Amino acid sequence: HCTVCCCTLANKILMVLFMVLLIFAILFGNLVTLAVVLGTKHFHTPQGYLKASLAVADLAVGIFVVPLSVYAEVYLMVTDSAPEWTSYNSQSVSFHPCNVIGPIFAGCTFVSITTIFLLTIERSIAVLRPLHKDSVITRKRTTILIVLSWVGSFLLAVSPMVFSSEIALEYNSCSRMCNYALGTIGEFPSQAWNILLLFPAFDFTLLGGTVVINLISLSSIRQHSRRRKHLAMSECQNSTNPTFSDIKAAKTIGTLTVAFTASFTPIAVFVVGNVLGNKWCNFSFFAFWILATNSCWNVIIYSVRDQKFRLRAH
Repeated sequence: HCTVCCCTLANKILMVLFMVLLIFAILFGNLVTLAVVLGTKHFHTPQGYLKASLAVADLAVGIFVVPLSVYAEVYLMVTDSAPEWTSYNSQSVSFHPCNVIGPIFAGCTFVSITTIFLLTIERSIAVLRPLHKDSVITRKRTTILIVLSWVGSFLLAVSPMVFSSEIALEYNSCSRMCNYALGTIGEFPSQAWNILLLFPAFDFTLLGGTVVINLISLSSIRQHSRRRKHLAMSECQNSTNPTFSDIKAAKTIGTLTVAFTASFTPIAVFVVGNVLGNKWCNFSFFAFWILATNSCWNVIIYSVRDQKFRLRAH
């Protein structure tokens, strides 16, 4: 297919260059995040554990997902023919790379969403119930939630193939990625339609809850700021109000939520449109790669919003 990214040799070269630079940005940014979080005692907190989980999910995209696309596109440019496995879906061959890469991308996306949701919950408790923060949010509970989020996310990622024989995985010539697709039939039956809609339904439910919780936390922060101006005794605000670092962290998580919602929304629109029968070839390329670039944004947000992170990273 001649899409906006690949109609000319120059466009193909720019696309591959973009993918390669994205790999380096994802690997560098998230390795820095892991080094800071794991190597600094200050970040050995429930929030730090969640940020490390988010970095691992993003790293998986840079290690597995994007390199496969680079390989396929470079192979196409060099030999003037696509790799043989890109011509078939996962139901047509005994082993297909997308059987591994597709669920990894979907699973890591779900992990990112659930982790941002958990970060929002953690920060909202710190802002709304500062006296209960240490007793409610513990490292053991956070570790358990992280494990559950990974297991649940990857179970959801493989559920389309488990619960429907009509859904397969393929290397999509529009998005230039491994995507879920129909197997041997030409139109969506109701069962496959419902299963594929689980993805945007799950994602938007969590993202919607995350946005609402962030709005409540930010509203509480504004009220706290107003009260602080009228308090004469500093010990009063120290005992009953969130600390400055908690407020700063809540704003950082709010920025993460906005960035992820903006990057995921095109994918959700595409999935719903695709289920309804729309091809949207050019749109699918931008939608999937906008989502992929989100894997390198977290470290930038931390560096801009968190002074302690920025100092340790340097």
